Amino acid sequence: MDYQLSADQVAIVDAAQKICADFPLEYWRNKDKNHEFPHEFFAAVASGGWLGICMPEDVGGANLGVTEAALFMRTVAECGGQAAASTIHMNIFGLQPVVHFGTDAQKKAWLPPFARGEHKACFAVTEPDTGLDTTKLKVVAKKQADGNYLLSGKKVFISTAQVADHMLILARTTPIEEVKKHSEGLSLFYTKLDRKYVEIREIDKLGRAAVDTNELFIDDMPVSKDALIGEEGKGLSYIFHGMNAERVLVAAEQIGIGRAVLKLATQYAKERVVFGRPIGQNQGVQHPLARNWAELEAANHMIFAAADLYDKGLPCGSEANAAKLLASEACMNACQTSILTHGGFGYAKEYHVERFMREAWIGYIAPVTPQLILSNIAERKLGLPKSY
Repeated sequence: MDYQLSADQVAIVDAAQKICADFPLEYWRNKDKNHEFPHEFFAAVASGGWLGICMPEDVGGANLGVTEAALFMRTVAECGGQAAASTIHMNIFGLQPVVHFGTDAQKKAWLPPFARGEHKACFAVTEPDTGLDTTKLKVVAKKQADGNYLLSGKKVFISTAQVADHMLILARTTPIEEVKKHSEGLSLFYTKLDRKYVEIREIDKLGRAAVDTNELFIDDMPVSKDALIGEEGKGLSYIFHGMNAERVLVAAEQIGIGRAVLKLATQYAKERVVFGRPIGQNQGVQHPLARNWAELEAANHMIFAAADLYDKGLPCGSEANAAKLLASEACMNACQTSILTHGGFGYAKEYHVERFMREAWIGYIAPVTPQLILSNIAERKLGLPKSY
């Protein structure tokens, strides 16, 4: 692959930077402090036409690849951290199952308002008692005599449900004891989030207070048969189809955060004078920052190697996993170094680096943990026995 960005790709980065210039670090600090969703930022990205970056042109999208989406999201995260990235993450990529497996009628009805930012959706897969063991989901969609469904159960760690009007949700339509494989019998729906049937409880968390995370309690919510994406019982395969791309995007967001804190730390090291010289003149300060740069750049290359494979339709599971692992570790290392470089000021909200580190934990843990990534690579690439 060519590691030099094309003119069009440079233009994407420039466009993202232009949008982000109107939302300085103080904007994000205040949103975090006040637990306010960044509606202004969401609207700015929508008005620029970037929410549809991965959607087909005939539904209002730009029909670009994961490579271009990763460039955009990396730039966004470098501006505002995971708060900025999470504000638009679902709209950027969340409805890819509809793009690939939806009917023409579904695409025409759902994708244009999503790309324009008129609809916001949450992605409801994770449950309290299943975690990454997705085949054991307990939320059920019971088929009625008229072909429609009633949806019931609990979901957890669902981002943006407080502001969402729609929901992409995975539910079991055939009992697990009635299928040959546990991965069968799960179906994917895109439906309105009807609060008459859904209780939404926000989870108080370490970081990213600007973008909510929630528990959902669903009680016999009616879902139209027209909300079913693809075939009944094959929903998990539709989710898996997009997982590699999501890991690439999360990895790119982690690189953006890492670059942001490295820039802040480097600038501080140049300006902070102790014992008559800038602290950045000392190798004890220089070397950790230099190592952070090297780690971030190496992970960045892994990201775009994985994105290139994905956009060419080639297998990229281990590469996407490795990109997410390396980017997350490089990001966390850079956050820690930045706080230490700032000394006591690194602990102060005024200097922003503490917020970046709190938010970086999200991309480190989700959507898949480092331990499960390593287990997957050990099995798929090294031929070792499955460990889970």
